[in-house]
Amino acid sequence: MAISGFLKAWQTYKNINRIRHIVNVFLKHGFGQVIEQVNLQRFIPLSKRIKYFTSRQKEERHTIPSRLRMAFSELGPSFIKFAQVLSTRPDLITSEYADEFKKLQDKVPSFPSDIARRTIESEFDISIDDVFFSFDNIPLAAASIAQVHSATLQSGEKVIIKVQRPDIKETIDTDLAILSAIARLMIRYIPESKLFDPEGIVEEFSRTVRRELDFVQEAKNARRFKRNFEGNEYIHIPQVCPDFLSSKVLVLERIDGVRIDDLKGIEESGADRRELAKRGVDAYFKMIFEDAFFHADPHPGNIFVMPDGRIGLMDFGIVGSLQPDIVDNIARAFLAVLNKKFDQLVDLYIELGLVVEDVDIDSFKKELRSDLFYLLEPMYDMSISEVNFPEYLEAMTHLVIKHGLKVPTELLLMNRTILIVDNIGRQLDPNFNLMSAAEPYAAKLVKKRLSPERLISKAGDNISEVAEMLIDTPKQMNRLLRKALRDEIQFKIDPIGMDKLITDIDRSSNRLAFSIIVAAIIVGSSMLVQSNIGGTIFGLSTVGAIGFLVAFLLGVRLLLSILRSGRL
Repeated sequence: MAISGFLKAWQTYKNINRIRHIVNVFLKHGFGQVIEQVNLQRFIPLSKRIKYFTSRQKEERHTIPSRLRMAFSELGPSFIKFAQVLSTRPDLITSEYADEFKKLQDKVPSFPSDIARRTIESEFDISIDDVFFSFDNIPLAAASIAQVHSATLQSGEKVIIKVQRPDIKETIDTDLAILSAIARLMIRYIPESKLFDPEGIVEEFSRTVRRELDFVQEAKNARRFKRNFEGNEYIHIPQVCPDFLSSKVLVLERIDGVRIDDLKGIEESGADRRELAKRGVDAYFKMIFEDAFFHADPHPGNIFVMPDGRIGLMDFGIVGSLQPDIVDNIARAFLAVLNKKFDQLVDLYIELGLVVEDVDIDSFKKELRSDLFYLLEPMYDMSISEVNFPEYLEAMTHLVIKHGLKVPTELLLMNRTILIVDNIGRQLDPNFNLMSAAEPYAAKLVKKRLSPERLISKAGDNISEVAEMLIDTPKQMNRLLRKALRDEIQFKIDPIGMDKLITDIDRSSNRLAFSIIVAAIIVGSSMLVQSNIGGTIFGLSTVGAIGFLVAFLLGVRLLLSILRSGRL
């Protein structure tokens, strides 16, 4: 018990130190008012509070998104990764913040190779020199969670070794706990932040980063991609070395080749850039629309052109997985756009649960249909090769933000992946068009959805759902009536902004009472000074002088509180 109590106290102490560091970094970058709003100002030393609140104009030289990006960058790996996750959710944080966060790359300093060596040896209870013929101490790449070293096994096989940063799991666990607490404070003290769903953002980040921390899961992803592309002569997935696999270390076959964005290197290798663009995009459409399981981090550093012309993929920590109903709805959306049935498209959004609960459905339908018509109508006068798919995808994202739709993470991850792949395709082949490449896959999706087998299966599912509803409805009605008879039915009303209003009124009343107390002390001290009770100091009554000093200190405290609030 004593040991567990000590460990808990030590963890709390570490968290407090980290919170203090986070709060001070945000203060440094001009977020003092937000800190005060979420009631974290107690972690700021008094000297820093005075310095900040008397020089707030200096923060105007940078925009709020850029200041937030700089704060995340200074706070280290967890927050850099957090910003990268946020950059994929413009529907939640607006495109202005998302574009700014895209500037944050995983360019973090590497950690010493001695630590990497010790980690490998402790994970597998081996000696590096006994297992590896060579081990490159200079890492090939360093990211926020891990770094990669090149090595050669005693068998002669060339491999790469992905090693987690020391204590990164503990660091991320601490930061996740702090971020969750900050999210709850934001909802409590800044009710309007509910529109951005801070708790949901932190939860999504938690899921993403925990998956990346588990190298065993990454190995499973790599094996699954290898099975999916078995027999494909154009795509190569590296082999996992099962003897050297743990949650902190992953050893993979090394892919020799040039990066997909090294156009000069590709030309020198003799590979056909146009054919590479087609093969790469075909591979990603296969992942998304056939396998419903895709590589979701296709930046150029993870895609290589091998000497034999094959495309090699690396880094399987971030993947996307599409449920069958989402793939089905993609086909439905494609059909609706193809047939100019915008009402069906709007109904599909509602059916998918993308619409927030408190929206006026009729008004929403009318406005969204009008926007969709304005966006998509010009497309019908173009050939497929003339359609700029990324431009339309970006415009659709703006519509999502405008109408406050809640888009599933998987779809946004898919959109981001397609945009990156399109950009790579255009670099390889300036005449490349994503819509032309997508046409056969979209046609296959539609054909599959309209097949007799699919229709019969769907009809069977619908009949089963109706039967279950008919069976359950009497039971549900019976429960509802029982609760009504026992007066157990409750209605929850949550006025937006009421908590903040109550907090502001409470704070104002406290300050008013505080001011009255200070004034009373001053008046009382003045009377004591006149009476000369209790001896004198500096020619004044000692008791009265003490009263003036107390009043002065309380007055300064009140003034600082008002300065912190920013409302003079």
